[in-house]
Amino acid sequence: MKKSLAVYLISGFIFTVCFSGRVAGPDYDTDLLSPEFHHARREALRKLMPDSSVAVFFSAPVHTRANDVVFDFHQDPNLYYLTGLREPNAVLILFKEKRKIDTLFTDEILFVQKRSARDESWTGRRLGPKGAKEQLKITSVLEGGDFRDVTIDYKKFSKVMFFPLPDDVHDETNDQADLYNMVEYFRKQTDKNKNNDHLRIAECMALLRQIKMPEEMVLLRKAIEISNQAHMELMRAMDSTMTEYHVQAIIQYEFMKHGAEACGYPSICGAGENSCILHYVTNRKPMGHNDMIVVDAGAEYHGYTADITRTLPANGKFSPEQKAIYDIVLEAQLAGIAKCKKGNEFRDPHKAAVAVIKKRLRELGIIKKEEDYVTYFFHGTSHYLGLDVHDAGLYGALEVGNVITVEPGIYIPAGSPCDPKWWNIGIRIEDDVLITDGEPENLSGSVPKTTQDIEKMMAADSYLNGK
Repeated sequence: MKKSLAVYLISGFIFTVCFSGRVAGPDYDTDLLSPEFHHARREALRKLMPDSSVAVFFSAPVHTRANDVVFDFHQDPNLYYLTGLREPNAVLILFKEKRKIDTLFTDEILFVQKRSARDESWTGRRLGPKGAKEQLKITSVLEGGDFRDVTIDYKKFSKVMFFPLPDDVHDETNDQADLYNMVEYFRKQTDKNKNNDHLRIAECMALLRQIKMPEEMVLLRKAIEISNQAHMELMRAMDSTMTEYHVQAIIQYEFMKHGAEACGYPSICGAGENSCILHYVTNRKPMGHNDMIVVDAGAEYHGYTADITRTLPANGKFSPEQKAIYDIVLEAQLAGIAKCKKGNEFRDPHKAAVAVIKKRLRELGIIKKEEDYVTYFFHGTSHYLGLDVHDAGLYGALEVGNVITVEPGIYIPAGSPCDPKWWNIGIRIEDDVLITDGEPENLSGSVPKTTQDIEKMMAADSYLNGK
């Protein structure tokens, strides 16, 4: 017997953990990035900063889901990269050189939430200044309420480097030390200054984050390996009697079972006509027996996310038309991966994928002119991967330590100007690739992606079958 009802009961568990509103607590995990890593990243940033400059980083806002329920907090990736702090309502100020700031002589100040027994009994433990200084090894740590009292004349710096200030911050009216108040105070201090610089800080952080340090690769490999296992278990467990949300439930359950804290992005599980929608996330359609389903899902582990896509036949067997389009996408992807080499331009994998797709679509008669390929392949092939699913980077020549995706696709919705036998076939194949000194390393290459290997794995039994 291929599948059991046990599969369908997983879905209710997934959504109870997605919106928990949890903030940082004690470090139950023992493999987090070390304070030394974050310190080294701050020092690397200082080396890129102009003389007599300052850089300011705000934590991410807490976002309301509905009424008094908030989404699970996700730290601003730049602040996390530089400090390791996972709490909201925080600001990091980095000075190029050490400075006398009131009673402090320092090159960095981190402002964090104060300890509160009452609040912590509701939302979890906080580090407070003492805990942040001890655990994160930040030189100077103050309470958020001190932010407006610390004397910093931003007009006197050569550059005040900060990202555009968030405009979606909720004002906690009973808390004068929340992110809203800190942002508004900083805005008033800098609003008309001529030394504000948004571009330099974005360039500096992209330059740093596009090269993954060995410590980062440990976590990124973990996120990708968790995702690899989840995609393979889905292949074994899936059948055409499921809905899109059953597919989502299985893969996200596998993420959590193997230790992921979250999904790196909303899971895309688009079957049939929905396979032709690039970022489809509704995931409510019952699958048809002859549908293809695009499953684009990646686990997040300690802030780092995978990004993997496989396209599967709902019934476990590719039709001739599905196989023909699938094989084009796979050929294009392999051509793109082959171009993932040090010194090549970032768009070289895309150019290689396009060359295959335009030629093969014309051979099948789906397009009459090669330039018409954009009707069916209308997105880029690669992006950086790391703390963001679309990670920071400069998109120049590929360098050792870059991790990028390679994800060509072909999408033929109903009504397309081609033979209707091709309609509602949407296929994308995506892997996560590390640029090395030699050949590219496909970090998600263990997940089957030939039609033969996918069919073989889909014919196998899953532990979710009840066996």
